[in-house]
Amino acid sequence: MDDLQFFDVVASSETLTAASRELGCSLPVVSKRLSALERRLDVRLVQRGARRLTLTSEGRLYAARVQAILDQVHELEDTVTDGSGGLRGPVVVEATPGLGRAHIAPLLGTFAAAHPGLHVRMQTSALPLRPHRREFDVAVHVGTPPDSSLRMRRLAGNRRLPCAAPSYLAAHTTPASIEDLADHNCIVLREKESDYALWRFGDTDHPRHVRVHGALSSNDGDVVTGWALEGHGIIMRSYWHVRPHLERGELVRVLPHVPTPPADIYALLEDGRHIPRRVSALIDHLADHLPERLTPAADFRQASGS
Repeated sequence: MDDLQFFDVVASSETLTAASRELGCSLPVVSKRLSALERRLDVRLVQRGARRLTLTSEGRLYAARVQAILDQVHELEDTVTDGSGGLRGPVVVEATPGLGRAHIAPLLGTFAAAHPGLHVRMQTSALPLRPHRREFDVAVHVGTPPDSSLRMRRLAGNRRLPCAAPSYLAAHTTPASIEDLADHNCIVLREKESDYALWRFGDTDHPRHVRVHGALSSNDGDVVTGWALEGHGIIMRSYWHVRPHLERGELVRVLPHVPTPPADIYALLEDGRHIPRRVSALIDHLADHLPERLTPAADFRQASGS
């Protein structure tokens, strides 16, 4: 079992250095233990010399079977402990930096306090999800993910809205149509390798979009919003993020008569895997409390144009 758990960490890491950090031991120790495992199996599991950790065909097969065995062990442990009512074990949650800091982290704190047998770890990343790396138990994602192999559960409603500071709108002609955005300085958020310069409007039945450009862009949502607050241009941001600025009049919604498509918030899990009871309970906790943190239902209906 120790070897299985060891190789599961190795196989889900980008490099052996990353694996050593996750395992809490030095790189030479990890390399030596991996070599010992390969000698015992009499097969090469990992390609040496690559900048990133690359599994051989035998390594990929071994990793897949290891995952299946460990899932069965976890399912057995959940079954045995189900009657005790207590949750225990590790839970790794991945979230985008802005949503993670503002809302997911506080909810994880209350969940961990209610279940002292858990070890909850949150990691934030603006990079695309990599479920094949098994880096998380559950990921919180804004918008429908492009990877259809993931299992999804909707946690809360959300939309992205175009906004600008009153000072910017006073100095420029206020857009009257989405086509007018092409003539404005639009601050774009470069997130998760998506087509960040393509802003979407309308609904599922009548989608519309416009390609925008501007002098400023960033992969940090707080930076993008800060530039908008300073009057540098128009942004397209989630309603949960800009709502406080809209309420204080620091930002004004642009094109309020034009609907925007949903960008709901989902919990994502790798499809086909056993979901431990502790992970299911955490997702229930997020689904119960995240909507009330983000926005009251009446405010969301108003923002969506309904």
